[in-house]
Amino acid sequence: MKRILITGALGQLGSEIALALRNKYGSDNVILTDIRTDVNKDLIKAGPFEILDCRDGKALHGIVEKSKVDTIYHLAALLSATSEANPALAWDINMNGLFNVLEISRQSGCAVFTPSSIGAFGPTTPANFTPQDTLQRPTSMYGVTKVAGELLCDYYYHKYEVDTRGVRFPGIISNVTPPGGGTTDWAVDIYYEAIKNEKYTCFLKGDTCLDMMYMPDAVQAAVKLMEAPAEKLRHRNAFNVTAMSFSPEDAAAYIRKYIPNFKLSYDVDPVRQGIANSWPNSLEDYAARVEWGWEPKFDLEKMTIDMLSVLSKRFGKPVF
Repeated sequence: MKRILITGALGQLGSEIALALRNKYGSDNVILTDIRTDVNKDLIKAGPFEILDCRDGKALHGIVEKSKVDTIYHLAALLSATSEANPALAWDINMNGLFNVLEISRQSGCAVFTPSSIGAFGPTTPANFTPQDTLQRPTSMYGVTKVAGELLCDYYYHKYEVDTRGVRFPGIISNVTPPGGGTTDWAVDIYYEAIKNEKYTCFLKGDTCLDMMYMPDAVQAAVKLMEAPAEKLRHRNAFNVTAMSFSPEDAAAYIRKYIPNFKLSYDVDPVRQGIANSWPNSLEDYAARVEWGWEPKFDLEKMTIDMLSVLSKRFGKPVF
């Protein structure tokens, strides 16, 4: 039976991966860590939990050894907009945290999953159907840390044979946990505000098209990649994965199918708009499909229906 540790386990992605892994492997075999204890209290109480700053390598090593961990999902990181507001902190957390995880995995024989992002690309990258292997010159600190992280994971695999794996996630949309400082946060907020107020003010321009993924598919991607036979993986640390590509106007059009009076307005944030402009419009994910069978289940229509259904029940405002 696997013994799994998750850093950043109470974040948007971490909390749902944690739940999926505990359901699959048993709560006692999935150790959650985070620097916070003020959110997801039910998740904390449901199994092992440790307060951890991933930059504290000694503390991390102690948990790995004590709990006999063999797999680490390293999800602790600052996201794009937050990173741009504090680049020095972003480098410290995103790079030094990953370095600690890789060093401890080298010493203890752990496999490592760590996500990269579409932020690893830049304005000189082909914008449409961005290839798996292409030019990567990001213009944000978040993107810089993601490219460096991909290379560092490659290094530890080739130099020390650490079983490192990862995907380049697009924007992730969840109906459970709110986003935490990303450029694609609007794609979550728009559904919440559609249910609660039938209107939303977006911080990106209406025609800004970006790759997105519904949280169930994101969880599936992480878990399926970690369970794939090692001999089938060629790219390992930076698989393009995607499910859909859409703009705020596209999302609004689908929402209006079920909430006809929904109104979308704009108050563009130049920082996040600049980051979005540097990212691809759409990714090509052929390598992930061939090497480990990646296949998303949700497109924009299916996701919209599910988001509105879940949120309308939660807020007591029936849509269907």
